[in-house]
Amino acid sequence: MNHHTNRSTKMNLMNEDLARAQMSERLGEAHELRRGHQLAMARRLSRRAERAAQQARLALARSL
Repeated sequence: MNHHTNRSTKMNLMNEDLARAQMSERLGEAHELRRGHQLAMARRLSRRAERAAQQARLALARSL
């Protein structure tokens, strides 16, 4: 009986370790996706700012 209990406990611990590893992997994937989204957003905002600066330069040049 004791051998069966030890084996059962080991299996439960292995399942918990596997679940923990999978959760950690999913969290890592979520962080990567978030980082990619933030990078894309930063690029978009940078291009928008550059266009606004170019339009301001053109408007200034036209007014002179």
